[in-house]
Amino acid sequence: MLHTPHPTPVVTHADPRLQQLLDLLARRSARRGQFTLASGKQSTLYIDARLTTMSPEGLTLIGPLALDAIRGARWDVQSVGGLTLGADPISYAISYASALAATAAPAGTADAAALRAFTVRKEAKSHGTGKLVEGTFESGDRVAVVEDVITTGGSALKAIAALRAAGGTVAGVLALVDREEGGREAIEREAGVPIVALTRATEIVERMR
Repeated sequence: MLHTPHPTPVVTHADPRLQQLLDLLARRSARRGQFTLASGKQSTLYIDARLTTMSPEGLTLIGPLALDAIRGARWDVQSVGGLTLGADPISYAISYASALAATAAPAGTADAAALRAFTVRKEAKSHGTGKLVEGTFESGDRVAVVEDVITTGGSALKAIAALRAAGGTVAGVLALVDREEGGREAIEREAGVPIVALTRATEIVERMR
């Protein structure tokens, strides 16, 4: 199992795109109140990341930022995706950003390879192929698992298990938001893979008005 310190951020706070993303998450996605989270936990903070990840501004920021984070972590992946629904818009934004970057990259470099996207179903279909992993994932792929908000880590762990069963090698988990409630540590402990989070809940709360 992996027991390493949290990796050095590969997208720094000096990046104005990250500051814009934090402001967007604070303004659109974060709410105070009494909430029951998907994990079943009670919380006074709710982060509906979809209000950011499904917006034009959010997609424009998240795709290149997440791509830079994956490249910077040197995971050397061929495809990206995670458990539907939260991971889907992030995965598609990363794939699109990688295709744009590939057009300007020198041939033969890592940036010249666009990343394919996939989605992991919560349950296999009862018809058709019955697959859990849909999209352009191929058995043998080295992948980055994508998560919108990490709380307990359960969604990412479920996606990791499905991908490994389908013949994938999981290089790491890329999260939009880490709620800092033990999910990162659970993934590291149970799956043995590193995690890179673009933002933390405390950073978002600091920007809430």
